[in-house]
Amino acid sequence: MTTAAPPLNPPIRTLLGPGPSDIHPRVLQAIGKNTVGHLDPYYLQLMDHMQAMLRDLFRTTNRMTMAISATGSAGMEATVVNLIEPGDPMLVCVNGVFGTRMADVAGRAGAEVTTVERPWGEVFTTKDLKEALAKTKPKVVGIVMAETSTGAWQPLEEISELVHDAGALLLVDAVTSLGGVAVEVDKWNIDAIYSGSQKCLSCPPGLAPVSFNDRALEVIRDRKTKVQSWYLDVSMLADYWGTDRVYHHTAPINMSYALYEAVQIIHEEGLDAAFARHFQNHVALKAGLAALGIEYTAQDGHQLPMLNAVRIPAGVDDARLRGALLSRFGIEIGGGLGAFKGKVWRIGLMGYGSRSANVLLFLAALEQLLAEQGYNFDHGASIAAATDHYRGAVSGDS
Repeated sequence: MTTAAPPLNPPIRTLLGPGPSDIHPRVLQAIGKNTVGHLDPYYLQLMDHMQAMLRDLFRTTNRMTMAISATGSAGMEATVVNLIEPGDPMLVCVNGVFGTRMADVAGRAGAEVTTVERPWGEVFTTKDLKEALAKTKPKVVGIVMAETSTGAWQPLEEISELVHDAGALLLVDAVTSLGGVAVEVDKWNIDAIYSGSQKCLSCPPGLAPVSFNDRALEVIRDRKTKVQSWYLDVSMLADYWGTDRVYHHTAPINMSYALYEAVQIIHEEGLDAAFARHFQNHVALKAGLAALGIEYTAQDGHQLPMLNAVRIPAGVDDARLRGALLSRFGIEIGGGLGAFKGKVWRIGLMGYGSRSANVLLFLAALEQLLAEQGYNFDHGASIAAATDHYRGAVSGDS
């Protein structure tokens, strides 16, 4: 006899962790629309519009801009395995979990990997890379723009110039940054870039926007060996996403609807307006946390607006507090990863989740739970500080 499974009834959560983020109601509606075939004329037209909107989001004219039919980690793998052949030298910048992951992926693809490292929470400067570039002469340099494990926001423009002066390709992880801060693919001369649908795009996880410029495509076209992954081979995906529409795989139709709607919502708001909203909510949260004596992990001037990584106050039980946030308030935040495990909270204000209501809700719940653990602070201070910021922002004082 088959045991009956319980009915599907997921709880209502406010997702303020490192991802996935809260899904916009329009996106949830879009994913339930009628399914068509992956070569249906309607779907092929949708792909065209999707590419155009993704180009605008990446701020690029790259013809090979598309959504990989898999999560953001597959976007990482797709860019690496297409650019790297066995024995190719690759330099990877590591200042957190996801730089480490990129180096691992590159090693599995057969690259001769060299890493340049900075302490977690810090970012790279051109000075950090000069010696390694001269010594290893890499084919590809990989760097994470928004390190989700530390909250560090990596500047790219000067590093891109240095990388290209050394004759290398620049590969950028924009999984957490896309849609929350400016990502300037053409202006910064980024050769290949990948992101994910579940962060600032406020879409369910399952698609990975990527973009390759002509220089990267030329490297892929001139390969001496086949791409390690059949599924992620851009030379074949190009025939599906290009004008020929040659069958490659059965695309996730309804997820494409969701991403289409999610990106359309961002463009309706306007990119600059979306970036400003993320920044204002970040500053309000930061003011509230500062009033509680809670500090950020990333260095000043390089703190992500959509991923707030903060140090857990001394004496506070991490698991107990996060568990109570979830069970009593329905709020999810992330714990630390790797070297930051048990030391850091990761508070996401991504996409649709980046709203003043969420900032104030989180701070109120946090104050109550901190008080229950005997943490000493001025009660109501965080709400007052955040509210003061919003009042000033509305009046134009900040």
